Amino acid sequence: MGMIGGGLTSFIGPVHRKAIGIDGQIELVCGAFSNDPTESKETGKSLFLNHKRVYESYHEMFEIEKKMEPHQRIDFVSIVTPNHVHYEPAKLALESGFHVVLEKPIAYSLAEAKLLQKLVEKTGLILALTHTYTGYPMVKEARQLVKSGRLGKVRKVFVEYPQGWLSTRVEKTGNNQASWRTDPKRSGLGGAIGDIGTHAANLAEYITDSPIAEVCTMLNSVVPGRQLDDDSSMLLKFDNGATGVLLATQVAAGEENNLNIRIYFEKGGLEWHQEDPGTLVLKWLDKPKEILRAGWNYLSDDAKKFIRTPAGHPEGYLEAFANIYRAFANAMNEYKPGKKMNAKKYDFPDVYDGVRGMAFVESVVRSASSNKKWVKIKA
Repeated sequence: MGMIGGGLTSFIGPVHRKAIGIDGQIELVCGAFSNDPTESKETGKSLFLNHKRVYESYHEMFEIEKKMEPHQRIDFVSIVTPNHVHYEPAKLALESGFHVVLEKPIAYSLAEAKLLQKLVEKTGLILALTHTYTGYPMVKEARQLVKSGRLGKVRKVFVEYPQGWLSTRVEKTGNNQASWRTDPKRSGLGGAIGDIGTHAANLAEYITDSPIAEVCTMLNSVVPGRQLDDDSSMLLKFDNGATGVLLATQVAAGEENNLNIRIYFEKGGLEWHQEDPGTLVLKWLDKPKEILRAGWNYLSDDAKKFIRTPAGHPEGYLEAFANIYRAFANAMNEYKPGKKMNAKKYDFPDVYDGVRGMAFVESVVRSASSNKKWVKIKA
């Protein structure tokens, strides 16, 4: 693996690097870790990389790596930069013949996302998107329960993602993570809705196996002077006839990372909380609820193949990231040029999920500024 971004001041870069080490299938061998060449070199030094493969720019990295012998050059690149630096390095990677793992959202705009989709289809290469929360085993168990039909048809979805870290204008205090996420020139159209709202929407679509078809939205910028939304509420219509509510806010003071989802069906319901990821609550209309726990043999194969430890040994955020990388690595190991790859077989988010995510963001923004009650999502 090569990496773009993820320098010494990065939050998400080290998360990716820890995740790839969990299964021992992937090795970081090179990178362009910052747009500051000095920081890139210092990052590579701290990671004990060969100094000749620590590059000053991703352009340089691709030019040199693609000329190496197949057994020496990178197989893929992981791009962990702010949103406005997703499209170009992903485009260059695919054009240079490298597979891609990309932070979400996939691009700065829906137009860029669609161009990446066309390039993936043209090259036949693999692109994975790190919608982390679909990597949790109990989320996969929830999805399998829905697909099994045991609960009947989906009727109602409640998904919320409250955080509190942007309750004050921390972007003016030197907080790098806040500064780019609240800057429309680097983040794109969405603030909280692009950062965490896309996760909530993706989680709802993944578990129900049904796209969100329409939204009716209210966006707010609660903190004075903030240019992008930091709070959102919306009604949802799914293409299977179910309805729902999505809340995504970063100004819920005191909240940490409380992504959670409740789904109700004809015969019962499901409930999952990211802050207690090893538990799935299964509710029934006519009998006591069940508490399902990670690590037990009663779970589906879909869940068990992503669990590494026995019951009672918690797995969390890093392991969820690692599950996406492991599924991606399995797909790469079976990759054959000219043969179409189906990400659903391996169970990781792909370029089509990325396009849907950007369509969601743009539809939400359009809905919030429209007099219409409902706005259709057109990916």
